[in-house]
Amino acid sequence: MTVMTSVWGELLGSELPVVAAPMAGGPGVPALVAAVTSAGGFAFLAAGYKTPEAMRTEMDQLRRHAIPFGVNVFVPNAVPIDVDAFRRYARDLAAEARPYGIELAADPVVDDDHWNDKIDLLLQDPVPVVSFTFGLPGKAVVSALRRAGSRVLVTVTNEAEARAAREQGVDGLVAQGADAGGHSGTHTPGEPATPVTLERLTGQVVRATGLPVVVAGGVTEARQVRDLIGAGASAVMVGTLLLRTDESGASQPHKDALVDPAFTETVMTHAFTGRPARALRNGFVDRHQAGAPLGYPAVHHLTRPLRAAAVAAGDTDRAHLWAGTGYRRAPAGPARDVVTALASAL
Repeated sequence: MTVMTSVWGELLGSELPVVAAPMAGGPGVPALVAAVTSAGGFAFLAAGYKTPEAMRTEMDQLRRHAIPFGVNVFVPNAVPIDVDAFRRYARDLAAEARPYGIELAADPVVDDDHWNDKIDLLLQDPVPVVSFTFGLPGKAVVSALRRAGSRVLVTVTNEAEARAAREQGVDGLVAQGADAGGHSGTHTPGEPATPVTLERLTGQVVRATGLPVVVAGGVTEARQVRDLIGAGASAVMVGTLLLRTDESGASQPHKDALVDPAFTETVMTHAFTGRPARALRNGFVDRHQAGAPLGYPAVHHLTRPLRAAAVAAGDTDRAHLWAGTGYRRAPAGPARDVVTALASAL
């Protein structure tokens, strides 16, 4: 394999243009970050849904490995929710929660996921790369992080978002395609996106901005990595493909569901969190997608105890099972093997 001095090396400091996505909520643990990085790739810790203290602990764990890594932060981009619609949905979900003895919240909770404290931590204790998802962090934040020594990336899903991110002075972009698992990084969750191929999305974003682009969404094979690099991508990001690896922090029910023939497709749904996300289609989606309101993070907080109880009980009919369209290709075994295989055609 011949890999010349590259944009990804300058942007990420990695040997290979293979990046582990920041998978919030459990899968993206320090062990997975370390495994991907030790194989020559690059990986992000997910700061989403963590306290600043937990975030610092994981950063400290990785620093003991003396490896470069990134941190991904959710930009506060609340999707407003009507209180009456929220309460109707809470009533609809009551029967789902009853088997676990859970009483769901009666009123919406909206927070900013400790935004200011997390930015302060990253300024005081910089990491090589900081990425943002769900929106634009603001020029002042971008400038401050760059002065602290971090390179800054923003997740975008179309050309317009890419142009807006460029205007904030970022170092690069993560272009997320519609086939990606988990939450869509769209800046406008109430407006359905027009799906395009990853090659086309890559070309659009590169031409529109001239910035390095890490592309993500449904990648499972070495030839895709080769073709996307050929189309102008600086690196390729994967998440679902790492969910079943030895080092993944995904729950066992989640790992098992990815190979369970009972799950035949993925769908975009806002039923679990009030924000569009791609998941394995299960009974919860079928029962509630039509009546679920948009409203993030209010719906996320509403369903969180129910989802946690379902995962703990192995109840994959009610659990959120984030997965990209390539979920059937997710292998068991060491994460190193996934990184090596993806880079094998370069």
